Amino acid sequence: MTSPTDGRLRLLHLGLGSFHRAHQAVYMHHLMQSGDTRWQCAGANVRPDMADTIAALQHQGGAYTLETVSPHGERKLEKITSITEVIAYEPSLARVLELGADPATRIVSFTVTEAGYALDHQGELDLKHPEVVSDLAGATKATIYGIAAAILRARRAANAGALTFMNCDNLRHNGDHFRKNLRAFVTASGDAGLLAWMEANTTCPNAMVDRITPRPAADMKARVAKEAGWDDQAPLMAESFIQWVIEDRFAAGRPEWEKVGVEMTGDVQPYEEAKIRILNASHSAIAWAGALRGLTFIHEGTLEPSIRNIAADYVTNDVIPCLTQPGEASPVDLPTYRDVVLDRFSNPAIADTNQRVAADGFAKIPGFILPTIRERLARGESIASVARLPALFLSFLQRWHLGRLPFQYQDQAMVPERAHAICEAIDPLAEFVADASLWGELAGNPQLKDAIAAARMDLHGILGDAAMS
Repeated sequence: MTSPTDGRLRLLHLGLGSFHRAHQAVYMHHLMQSGDTRWQCAGANVRPDMADTIAALQHQGGAYTLETVSPHGERKLEKITSITEVIAYEPSLARVLELGADPATRIVSFTVTEAGYALDHQGELDLKHPEVVSDLAGATKATIYGIAAAILRARRAANAGALTFMNCDNLRHNGDHFRKNLRAFVTASGDAGLLAWMEANTTCPNAMVDRITPRPAADMKARVAKEAGWDDQAPLMAESFIQWVIEDRFAAGRPEWEKVGVEMTGDVQPYEEAKIRILNASHSAIAWAGALRGLTFIHEGTLEPSIRNIAADYVTNDVIPCLTQPGEASPVDLPTYRDVVLDRFSNPAIADTNQRVAADGFAKIPGFILPTIRERLARGESIASVARLPALFLSFLQRWHLGRLPFQYQDQAMVPERAHAICEAIDPLAEFVADASLWGELAGNPQLKDAIAAARMDLHGILGDAAMS
């Protein structure tokens, strides 16, 4: 068995991208630095990417430098040492399964993009998704469900005890949705025994995470070498702001994260709704608008009053009324949060790119934007401000279709042939609004179409004809 010889418990994180290393691993580092060393963190790369970064982290014993930058330009370098084992990708995931079956491993956490959940337009697990099909056949362990099911099989066989699966991503109600879709995956696999064991021995708390983590600047390695005095080949950058809210539902214990600023709560929903609708949706809107205006960075668009006002009006006019219904006051100070978010976006030192933030629009519209549209329409209220966001994306998509974007657009949820068909239609807006993968039950809704049409006209006046053409 592979339990730590010093008796510590383990959190196993799947996915060693920048966000995990700038967020969860930082909280773990601060907890360990406070003297609480009862837990250690192992990190595994479960996709065939990032080979150079993983090799560098292995060479450095899991250590790396994090540079944080405040909106006022204050910079801080910190050496993060909480990841005690780095596991490179290999298709069998043998070491991942070994650690997953270790009784010392009590939490398996993961960071998955919106599109990485392989959901259909109803938000259910897409059992026809090629990677899901392959995982169910036992040919691969490519999806989070295939990996999680393999860990559970190994853990049950080892009689290793209960386990918490912990999401660290932007999916709304992420723990609940992951559990539902993992249940669907295991059910589809035909393993009734595993399903029963999972139900009895796992929890999946919902969580909300927040920290902007752009790609490191080209000169960062040289600056770290000069300022920190070591040759770090895997440094990364983040804003100074950081937040983590977790529902306190753990199957086999957890680190005392509240000692280092994590908010443990009984219900994460008000926090995640504020973050997803205000931060995530506004971020995307600013990226799409900035790209249409020929800008490179998020802060450039945020500092333009016309673009900043698109985001601010959307939040003020449509989001805040949805999140402050009578008898359902949010624990979040929503106007202040809106202003803090826009100040964070305006930080030039972060140099976050429109290319990074504009990605995955086909997942972000149903995930970040549609809920506000749905609620406003259901109450018979205007969607004039929120309609500007899909209007921006449609113009952005048409620019992509014509090959006129200044960067390569990446969208895991987009079917390129379908996206091109939308842009080539006699009435692109009608085809756009009819797309069920974007709009679900509102696909083809005439009020939605009229609102986006009006928003497109409005945006011509706000951003200029050149941006919207």
